[in-house]
Amino acid sequence: MPATTASPVQALRDALARGDVTPRAAAEQALARANSNASRNVYLALDADAALREAETLPHRFSAKPKPPLYGLPISLKDCFDLGGFPTSCGSRFYAARNGIAHEDSAVAARLRALGAVIIGKTHLHQLAYGITGQNPDYGDCVQPNDARRLTGGSSSGAAASVQEGSAVAAIGTDTGGSVRAPAALCGLAGYRASIDLAHQRGLWRGGTHLAPSFDTLGWLFRDLRDAPLLAEALFGLSVPRATETTVRVGYVSDNFLRDCEPAVLAGFARWREKLEKSGSRLVPVDTAFWEDAMSIFAPIQAHEAAAIHAANTDSDFSHFEKSIAERLTWGASIPAGEIERLRKLHVEFRDRVDALLREHDFLIAPCSPVAQLVAGADHSQTRGTILRHTAPLSLPGVPIVTLPAAGGTGLQLIAARGDDVRLLAYAAYLGAIPS
Repeated sequence: MPATTASPVQALRDALARGDVTPRAAAEQALARANSNASRNVYLALDADAALREAETLPHRFSAKPKPPLYGLPISLKDCFDLGGFPTSCGSRFYAARNGIAHEDSAVAARLRALGAVIIGKTHLHQLAYGITGQNPDYGDCVQPNDARRLTGGSSSGAAASVQEGSAVAAIGTDTGGSVRAPAALCGLAGYRASIDLAHQRGLWRGGTHLAPSFDTLGWLFRDLRDAPLLAEALFGLSVPRATETTVRVGYVSDNFLRDCEPAVLAGFARWREKLEKSGSRLVPVDTAFWEDAMSIFAPIQAHEAAAIHAANTDSDFSHFEKSIAERLTWGASIPAGEIERLRKLHVEFRDRVDALLREHDFLIAPCSPVAQLVAGADHSQTRGTILRHTAPLSLPGVPIVTLPAAGGTGLQLIAARGDDVRLLAYAAYLGAIPS
């Protein structure tokens, strides 16, 4: 039996469209919840008066019916995209000063506003979007509003925190190696990482700062899987059917791949497998032994591309950045061209093998993270590699992924073939309508 209550985004959207809630009232409620985490750093830039003024204009800008899909919805924007009137920090005080105030909106911000959204502010991120924990020496570590003992994960740290605290009903994030998937899972949220080509095809990277263009993509963080189609349709112009096939073949990673998973993660994985089977899916194990090669391909290409971007902006002086990030950039700059060429060939071969798996299966499932929580203040020097072992194998082929939320930070990756976003979103929404 499908869920009877409306999903959070849809419920607020309907109330705004009916006039039961005004855009200003929705913005006021959102702003009252902003920066409620213990570190008070969900947003790196926020102007409450400007957000309220923007909200007040909406009934006049969009007086006709029907209202645009994001009309009056409070949305947060990751601070690697320009927003007119604010600096773009990329999580770095060096860049905040260097970039100065943006004079126009990025393509993402402009699209959100054209669709009626109220952009509440620009959210915290792991420095340069080059990390998975949400730690940041310049702006402080981002802890979860619901539990100050836990980091949000990253790099879309403030995006996850903004949804968790309720200052945004949905948040724009980016995902290179897991930066939507990991914080969504660790914060108990849903997430959608678009196919690698989708944002490029729609021109949505204008006014945004890349980390590694071969792997960078855009996405959303939100609460309820049923809201995935609406959000994806709005940002990317997709058309997602409200009906979907339910008898599908789903491949799941083997016990050997799961060897580093905590018991809570294994339990969450088992619960989702059971739900999928009850929903009519046929689950079959898949051989993912070749995924063990992913990091040896992904990490050097990522570092090489990131180094090229930031060398141009810093005269190759990476000391402006956190030590471990500076070390990665220095390493990336040192990799010979011939080695990068060799790695790009391996990248293509790896992508082809994942493509072959997804021709045999409608979807794949795997944990987002082998750990269910990142303890604030703990040593996380090894955490990046631990989590990227689970996420980088899907970053390499550039496939679309929905994070299936689960209690206690144990969300899963629901994975579809590259370009098969519509089918993925429709199936995820179907799963979200099934009561737990």
